[in-house]
Amino acid sequence: MAVKAAKEICPHLVLVNGEDLTPYRETSYKVTELLEEFCPLVERLGFDENFVDVTEMVEKRLKQQKTSSDLVVAGHVYNNHAIDLHDRTHVALVLGSQIAEDIRRAVATTLGLTSCAGVASNKLLAKLVSGTFKPNQQTVLLPQSRQHLLRALRGVQKIPGIGYKTAKRLETLGIESVWQLQTFPATALEKELGLSLARRIQKLSYGDDDSPVTPSGPPQSFSDEDSFKKCSTEAEVKEKLLELLPNLLERVYKDGRRPHTLRLTIRQNSSSERWFHRESRQCPIPPHLLQCFGQGNANLLSPLVDVLMKLFHKMINVEVPFHLTLLSVTFSNLKELPSTKKGSIGFYLKEMPPKRDREVDDGDAVWLQSHWRTRATKARRHLEEKDVPEAEVLNGPLPFSSHPVDHLEDTPKAMVCGQPEPTEVVVFPPDVDPQTFSELPPDVQEDLMAQWKSQEAISKPLEKPKATNEKRSSAQVNTLLRYLKPR
Repeated sequence: MAVKAAKEICPHLVLVNGEDLTPYRETSYKVTELLEEFCPLVERLGFDENFVDVTEMVEKRLKQQKTSSDLVVAGHVYNNHAIDLHDRTHVALVLGSQIAEDIRRAVATTLGLTSCAGVASNKLLAKLVSGTFKPNQQTVLLPQSRQHLLRALRGVQKIPGIGYKTAKRLETLGIESVWQLQTFPATALEKELGLSLARRIQKLSYGDDDSPVTPSGPPQSFSDEDSFKKCSTEAEVKEKLLELLPNLLERVYKDGRRPHTLRLTIRQNSSSERWFHRESRQCPIPPHLLQCFGQGNANLLSPLVDVLMKLFHKMINVEVPFHLTLLSVTFSNLKELPSTKKGSIGFYLKEMPPKRDREVDDGDAVWLQSHWRTRATKARRHLEEKDVPEAEVLNGPLPFSSHPVDHLEDTPKAMVCGQPEPTEVVVFPPDVDPQTFSELPPDVQEDLMAQWKSQEAISKPLEKPKATNEKRSSAQVNTLLRYLKPR
C-alpha cells in the first residue's frame, strides 16, 4: 500500500523511518529459527511469513491419541463449520491447530511478537485462511469450507501464484472472479495462456496445491532496494547506490560465502503500470573484485558502483530525460569459500611427491613413463627438424597440447609468464601444468610464483621419475595441486 493511500485511510498514522531493514531482517530469521526447533520443514516466504509442514507431528499425536472425544480446536474455524471428531481429516486439523497455538505461544514468549496462523491441508489454503481473523489469532479451514473461502476472494489476483500480468491477460478473456476462472472452458484458457500455465492456475482456483514445504536453507541471494519519488540524474543514481551497498556488503560478509553475480533493478515512472514496470540487468562479478570480498567494504564500494553504472547504462539512455522511482542491488550465485582460513592461494597448493608410473583403476586414461619418454622424443625431433635453438624454447611461449610434453633432456618444464612482453622464465614444480597456469588470473599467477620462489626446491632441475610398476598409493595427500596436472 502506498503511503498516500495509507494516510487517507488512517489520517493519524505515525510514520517512522523504515529504510534500514536490518532489525526486521534479523528478527525475521530469529522467528524462522524458532519454528525450526518445532519442525525441520520450514519454508520462508518474505520477511513475515513461513510455511510449516506439521504432518509428521500430527501423525505422531494421532497414534498417541486414545480418544478424540475430548479434542478441542484452538482458535477459530472458518465459516463456523462444525467439527466432526469421527472424521480423521477433521481430527488431524484440530491437532494441527493445537500445534499452531504452541508455536505462536513460543514466538510470543521468546521474541515478544504476536502472530497469526492458518491451518489447512496445503500451503495455498493455509495462506489464504491465515488472515481471516487478525491480529494475533488463528483459523482452521475444513475441506467443506474450501469453495466458500475461494469464491469470497476479491479477484483472481488474490490467489497466490497469479500475478499482475497473468491477471491482466485473464481480464481480456472476461475472467475477473475466482468463480469465472473455475468455470471457464479449459481448452480456451489453454489456447490463450498455454497448456502448463492454464492448468496450473485453474487448479489453484479450486484450492489444489501439491507443492511441498521446502526448507529454505541459507539465502540464495542478498538484495536491498530503495524507492523514492524521483531520481533523474547519474549523480543521484550513484548516490543511491553508495547508500545501498555498505549494508548489503556487510550482510554478505557475515554470511561467509562469496557472490559471483551482480544484478541491478530499476523502476521507471509509469502512469499506467506504477508498481510493475521494472527492468533488470546482471553480470558476473569481475575476478579481481571477487578476491576483495571479506577484506573490507571500503575497497569494493567504488569499483562495484562502476560495474553497476555500466548495467544502468544498458537500460537507460542518459542523453534523454529519465525518471526512476526505485533502485535495487542484488548479489547472487553464492558459493562457499575453499577454506575458512583466509590467506593466499599458495596456502591451498602443496607440492606433491614426484610423479610415478600409475595405472588408474576407475576408467581414467593410463599414464606410463614410456608415454612421457615418447612425447619427449617427438618434441626433440620436432625441434631438431625445425632447427630451433634451445634458447628460443625457454624464452618464448610453449606449444601447448592436451598431452604432457617434456622438453629436452635435463630441462625442467618452463613457460614465459606475463604478456605481451615476457621478461621472466618461470620454472614450475613438477606437478603443475603450464596450460592450466596460463589460464589463471594474473594476480593469482603472481601469488603462486612468489610462493614457489620462496621454496628451495624450485631451484633444482626436475628429476626424471623412475619407472616402476607400483600403483599410486591411495593414501597420497589430496591437494588442489592434483587438479593442475596435465591431462
